[in-house]
Amino acid sequence: MIRLADVPMTWVATGDSITQGVLHTHGGRSWVEHLHERVRWQLDRLTDIVVNTGVSGWGAVDVLAAHERLIGRFEPDVLSVSLGTNDCLAGEDGLPAFHDAMRRIVAGVSPRTQVVLHTPALVGFSGRERRSALPAYCQAVREIAEDTGALLVDHETHWRKHHGTADPIAWLDDAAHPNAVGHLHMAEHTLRTLGLGGLDPL
Repeated sequence: MIRLADVPMTWVATGDSITQGVLHTHGGRSWVEHLHERVRWQLDRLTDIVVNTGVSGWGAVDVLAAHERLIGRFEPDVLSVSLGTNDCLAGEDGLPAFHDAMRRIVAGVSPRTQVVLHTPALVGFSGRERRSALPAYCQAVREIAEDTGALLVDHETHWRKHHGTADPIAWLDDAAHPNAVGHLHMAEHTLRTLGLGGLDPL
Protein backbone atom coordinates (compact mmCIF):
# COMPACT_ATOMS: atom_id res chain seq x y z
CA MET A 1 0.00 0.00 0.00
CA ILE A 2 1.27 3.46 -0.91
CA ARG A 3 1.87 5.82 1.99
CA LEU A 4 0.38 9.21 1.16
CA ALA A 5 2.25 12.13 2.72
CA ASP A 6 0.71 15.31 4.10
CA VAL A 7 2.95 17.28 1.72
CA PRO A 8 2.91 17.23 -2.11
CA MET A 9 4.41 14.12 -3.66
CA THR A 10 6.11 13.39 -6.98
CA TRP A 11 5.11 10.22 -8.83
CA VAL A 12 7.19 8.88 -11.73
CA ALA A 13 5.99 6.11 -14.05
CA THR A 14 8.67 4.70 -16.32
CA GLY A 15 8.59 1.81 -18.74
CA ASP A 16 7.90 1.07 -22.40
CA SER A 17 5.15 2.05 -24.85
CA ILE A 18 2.45 0.62 -22.59
CA THR A 19 3.47 3.12 -19.92
CA GLN A 20 4.00 5.90 -22.43
CA GLY A 21 0.46 5.22 -23.61
CA VAL A 22 1.03 6.05 -27.26
CA LEU A 23 -1.03 5.08 -30.32
CA HIS A 24 -2.90 2.03 -29.08
CA THR A 25 -5.54 3.78 -26.96
CA HIS A 26 -6.69 5.78 -30.02
CA GLY A 27 -7.33 8.88 -27.96
CA GLY A 28 -8.49 7.12 -24.79
CA ARG A 29 -6.64 7.53 -21.52
CA SER A 30 -3.66 5.33 -20.75
CA TRP A 31 -3.33 3.65 -17.36
CA VAL A 32 -0.89 6.36 -16.21
CA GLU A 33 -3.37 9.07 -17.20
CA HIS A 34 -6.05 7.31 -15.16
CA LEU A 35 -3.59 7.20 -12.23
CA HIS A 36 -3.04 10.93 -12.68
CA GLU A 37 -6.79 11.56 -12.58
CA ARG A 38 -7.21 9.48 -9.43
CA VAL A 39 -4.27 10.97 -7.53
CA ARG A 40 -4.44 14.64 -8.49
CA TRP A 41 -8.20 15.10 -8.77
CA GLN A 42 -10.23 12.35 -7.16
CA LEU A 43 -7.95 12.14 -4.11
CA ASP A 44 -7.72 15.95 -4.04
CA ARG A 45 -3.91 15.96 -4.18
CA LEU A 46 -3.91 18.91 -6.57
CA THR A 47 -0.26 19.83 -6.09
CA ASP A 48 1.13 16.32 -6.48
CA ILE A 49 3.03 15.85 -9.74
CA VAL A 50 2.69 12.74 -11.91
CA VAL A 51 5.45 12.34 -14.52
CA ASN A 52 5.31 9.76 -17.32
CA THR A 53 8.76 8.83 -18.67
CA GLY A 54 7.82 5.68 -20.55
CA VAL A 55 9.62 5.24 -23.89
CA SER A 56 8.21 3.13 -26.69
CA GLY A 57 10.36 0.14 -27.59
CA TRP A 58 12.57 0.32 -24.52
CA GLY A 59 13.54 -2.37 -22.05
CA ALA A 60 15.17 -2.46 -18.63
CA VAL A 61 18.71 -1.99 -19.92
CA ASP A 62 17.63 1.15 -21.81
CA VAL A 63 15.86 2.62 -18.79
CA LEU A 64 18.87 1.92 -16.58
CA ALA A 65 21.17 3.70 -19.03
CA ALA A 66 18.90 6.77 -18.89
CA HIS A 67 18.16 6.49 -15.15
CA GLU A 68 19.04 10.08 -14.28
CA ARG A 69 16.99 11.59 -17.11
CA LEU A 70 13.94 9.34 -16.68
CA ILE A 71 13.93 8.95 -12.88
CA GLY A 72 16.71 10.51 -10.82
CA ARG A 73 16.24 14.19 -11.62
CA PHE A 74 12.62 14.04 -10.42
CA GLU A 75 13.56 12.62 -6.98
CA PRO A 76 10.31 10.63 -6.89
CA ASP A 77 8.36 9.80 -3.79
CA VAL A 78 6.77 6.99 -5.79
CA LEU A 79 8.47 5.20 -8.68
CA SER A 80 6.46 2.87 -10.90
CA VAL A 81 8.45 0.55 -13.20
CA SER A 82 6.64 -1.49 -15.85
CA LEU A 83 8.95 -3.43 -18.16
CA GLY A 84 9.32 -6.88 -19.68
CA THR A 85 7.15 -6.87 -22.80
CA ASN A 86 10.07 -5.83 -24.99
CA ASP A 87 12.77 -7.46 -22.86
CA CYS A 88 11.24 -10.90 -23.33
CA LEU A 89 12.00 -10.80 -27.05
CA ALA A 90 15.56 -11.77 -26.01
CA GLY A 91 14.18 -15.08 -24.73
CA GLU A 92 15.22 -16.75 -21.51
CA ASP A 93 18.85 -15.99 -22.35
CA GLY A 94 18.01 -12.34 -21.67
CA LEU A 95 16.79 -12.94 -18.12
CA PRO A 96 20.13 -12.32 -16.33
CA ALA A 97 20.49 -8.89 -17.97
CA PHE A 98 16.84 -8.10 -17.15
CA HIS A 99 17.29 -9.11 -13.51
CA ASP A 100 20.46 -7.03 -13.21
CA ALA A 101 19.03 -3.93 -14.86
CA MET A 102 15.78 -4.03 -12.90
CA ARG A 103 17.59 -4.42 -9.59
CA ARG A 104 19.90 -1.54 -10.44
CA ILE A 105 16.96 0.67 -11.41
CA VAL A 106 15.41 0.02 -7.99
CA ALA A 107 18.72 0.46 -6.16
CA GLY A 108 19.30 3.78 -7.91
CA VAL A 109 16.56 5.67 -6.06
CA SER A 110 16.46 7.08 -2.55
CA PRO A 111 15.55 4.71 0.29
CA ARG A 112 12.53 6.94 0.92
CA THR A 113 11.15 6.26 -2.57
CA GLN A 114 8.23 3.86 -2.66
CA VAL A 115 8.91 1.53 -5.60
CA VAL A 116 6.14 -0.23 -7.50
CA LEU A 117 6.98 -3.01 -9.96
CA HIS A 118 4.45 -4.23 -12.53
CA THR A 119 4.38 -7.56 -14.31
CA PRO A 120 3.54 -7.21 -18.00
CA ALA A 121 -0.03 -7.88 -19.06
CA LEU A 122 -0.88 -10.88 -21.21
CA VAL A 123 -0.31 -10.79 -24.93
CA GLY A 124 -2.80 -12.16 -27.43
CA PHE A 125 -2.64 -15.63 -28.89
CA SER A 126 -1.12 -14.33 -32.13
CA GLY A 127 1.79 -12.80 -30.19
CA ARG A 128 2.67 -15.66 -27.89
CA GLU A 129 5.13 -17.45 -30.14
CA ARG A 130 7.21 -14.29 -30.54
CA ARG A 131 7.01 -13.55 -26.81
CA SER A 132 7.12 -17.11 -25.52
CA ALA A 133 9.46 -16.11 -22.67
CA LEU A 134 7.06 -13.49 -21.27
CA PRO A 135 5.83 -15.65 -18.35
CA ALA A 136 9.44 -16.07 -17.20
CA TYR A 137 9.90 -12.29 -17.21
CA CYS A 138 6.70 -11.88 -15.20
CA GLN A 139 8.09 -14.33 -12.66
CA ALA A 140 11.36 -12.38 -12.61
CA VAL A 141 9.46 -9.20 -11.70
CA ARG A 142 7.73 -11.03 -8.83
CA GLU A 143 11.08 -12.27 -7.53
CA ILE A 144 12.68 -8.82 -7.78
CA ALA A 145 9.75 -7.23 -5.96
CA GLU A 146 10.01 -9.76 -3.16
CA ASP A 147 13.79 -9.41 -2.88
CA THR A 148 13.79 -5.60 -2.90
CA GLY A 149 10.65 -4.95 -0.87
CA ALA A 150 8.96 -3.19 -3.79
CA LEU A 151 5.19 -3.22 -4.10
CA LEU A 152 4.00 -5.65 -6.78
CA VAL A 153 1.16 -5.03 -9.23
CA ASP A 154 0.62 -8.37 -10.94
CA HIS A 155 -1.20 -7.62 -14.19
CA GLU A 156 -0.45 -11.05 -15.64
CA THR A 157 -2.28 -12.82 -12.84
CA HIS A 158 -5.15 -10.31 -12.94
CA TRP A 159 -5.62 -10.77 -16.68
CA ARG A 160 -5.45 -14.57 -16.36
CA LYS A 161 -8.15 -14.54 -13.69
CA HIS A 162 -10.42 -12.52 -15.97
CA HIS A 163 -9.72 -14.21 -19.32
CA GLY A 164 -8.85 -17.74 -18.23
CA THR A 165 -7.69 -19.68 -21.27
CA ALA A 166 -9.42 -17.34 -23.74
CA ASP A 167 -7.61 -14.91 -26.00
CA PRO A 168 -7.49 -11.54 -24.13
CA ILE A 169 -7.92 -9.69 -27.43
CA ALA A 170 -10.91 -7.68 -26.08
CA TRP A 171 -8.42 -5.77 -23.90
CA LEU A 172 -5.80 -5.44 -26.65
CA ASP A 173 -5.29 -3.25 -29.72
CA ASP A 174 -2.84 -5.69 -31.29
CA ALA A 175 -1.03 -8.80 -30.11
CA ALA A 176 0.98 -6.98 -27.43
CA HIS A 177 -0.50 -3.55 -26.66
CA PRO A 178 -3.55 -2.91 -24.47
CA ASN A 179 -6.33 -0.83 -25.95
CA ALA A 180 -8.24 1.81 -23.97
CA VAL A 181 -10.25 -0.90 -22.21
CA GLY A 182 -7.09 -2.79 -21.28
CA HIS A 183 -5.51 0.39 -19.95
CA LEU A 184 -8.58 1.08 -17.83
CA HIS A 185 -8.35 -2.39 -16.31
CA MET A 186 -4.63 -1.92 -15.71
CA ALA A 187 -5.33 1.38 -13.96
CA GLU A 188 -8.09 -0.06 -11.78
CA HIS A 189 -5.93 -3.02 -10.76
CA THR A 190 -2.96 -0.76 -10.05
CA LEU A 191 -4.97 1.69 -7.95
CA ARG A 192 -6.69 -1.00 -5.90
CA THR A 193 -3.44 -2.91 -5.34
CA LEU A 194 -1.79 0.28 -4.10
CA GLY A 195 -4.66 1.01 -1.72
CA LEU A 196 -5.73 4.12 -3.62
CA GLY A 197 -9.27 2.94 -4.36
CA GLY A 198 -10.89 2.52 -7.73
CA LEU A 199 -11.66 5.28 -10.18
CA ASP A 200 -14.75 7.30 -9.41
CA PRO A 201 -17.59 6.64 -11.88
CA LEU A 202 -17.81 9.13 -14.71
